[in-house]
Amino acid sequence: MTRGGVQKDRSEGSERKCIATGETQPKQGLIRFVMGPEGQVVPDVMEKLPGRGVYVTSSHPALETAVKKKLFARGFKSQVQVSSGLAGEVETQVARRLVGLISLARKSGDAVAGFEKVKDWLAKEEARVLIQASDGSGRGKSKLSTPYKGKFIGCLTADELGMAFGRQTVIHAALASGGLSKRVVDEAQRLQGLRETVGGSGRTEG
Repeated sequence: MTRGGVQKDRSEGSERKCIATGETQPKQGLIRFVMGPEGQVVPDVMEKLPGRGVYVTSSHPALETAVKKKLFARGFKSQVQVSSGLAGEVETQVARRLVGLISLARKSGDAVAGFEKVKDWLAKEEARVLIQASDGSGRGKSKLSTPYKGKFIGCLTADELGMAFGRQTVIHAALASGGLSKRVVDEAQRLQGLRETVGGSGRTEG
């Protein structure tokens, strides 16, 4: 209950406190960690592992702060073992998760790849999310615009996008509204926070 008498919505534990920044925020912007049987800190990107969890904002600075200041030990109230490559491990897992979600969207008919197909979806207002490879040509990417009131994702490489569509590389892709689009956008925001360079123009909305 807040001071104004309004019950703050924390249904299903929608918010958690970051051990690095001290800020309370929605869980989709955080990475959950659990302590393994040998006392090691284990990233739980899918939030399915058992045990007490601690949360860190999905960004390299926050993860580095948590490691350097030994905040995981404080969060778990126990001595822990932290991998020196923890931030990179988290980034790899989040990227793999994002690629997997886009792949599922493709299999259900809610995602397309290729300039012409994406252009067609945008023209018909069927696209909710525009996805473009971070290492794609800026000139080529500028020919497509984020859907009105839609989202833009530009944190995956052409190779990573290619894996989602069963191709060697993909530069342009789009997601329809509904289905997995929200989960894809949430996961992309986590990955964007972990990657210093984001493709496109950093757009998130049309």
